[in-house]
Amino acid sequence: MERKQTNLSVSVDVTKAKDFLAIIDTVGPFVCLIKTHIDIIEDFDSTVIDRLQELSKKHDFLIFEDRKFADIGNTVALQYSSGVYKIASWAHITNAHAVPGPSIVTGLASIGVPLQRGLILLAEMSSKGALTTGSYTEDAVRMARARRDFVIGFIAQHRMETIGASEGDDLADEDFLVLAPGVGLDAKGDAMGQQYRTPEEVVLACGCDIIIVGRGIYGKSDQLNTESVEEQAKRYRSAGWDAYKKRVSLS
Repeated sequence: MERKQTNLSVSVDVTKAKDFLAIIDTVGPFVCLIKTHIDIIEDFDSTVIDRLQELSKKHDFLIFEDRKFADIGNTVALQYSSGVYKIASWAHITNAHAVPGPSIVTGLASIGVPLQRGLILLAEMSSKGALTTGSYTEDAVRMARARRDFVIGFIAQHRMETIGASEGDDLADEDFLVLAPGVGLDAKGDAMGQQYRTPEEVVLACGCDIIIVGRGIYGKSDQLNTESVEEQAKRYRSAGWDAYKKRVSLS
């Protein structure tokens, strides 16, 4: 983030490998993270991962596979390491729901820690009516504090420092990242229940660190225009980083 002066993550949710890689190559210079849903690519093969890793090195970004693991420890360890996608072999970061309890972190850590990977826990979601509130969020934060060797942050709508804390807890050195989905400069929502907030709202007002943007940057994949994609990536990068600098200056 500091090296590239960006707190933008682009969520590349398209179904064709050609479009997937074209978007990543275009936005790569302007992002700190590329967020993938690798299982939606219809023509996936191992060359997609090879090219993704090449682009990660070329443009200096990390790869975040938005897998949202949600099973018992043994199962998620296999899902993370094996199968068609072998996520742990290429994704620097992945994420998980807290629903199964601490065993999900234990299972994923058994694979991820030796590979120096990081885990993001879903503490809050941006969809209308999401159940990730209250005690669920508190428990997710407690789980993260118990495994700071592996858990590096949260998907959330605001900062998490005081959530789930007990009296006497020393939180002075807590440095979890907060990644915020549902960021948009134009639209306020979609027909599927997604709700959007501006980078200023997300970063400055709510204290999140990384903004996650998808369709706001590349639009509809069947109408892909790389010049427009680059323009939007620059726009969101600037808005997100300006909001971050303002927040830092006020702290």
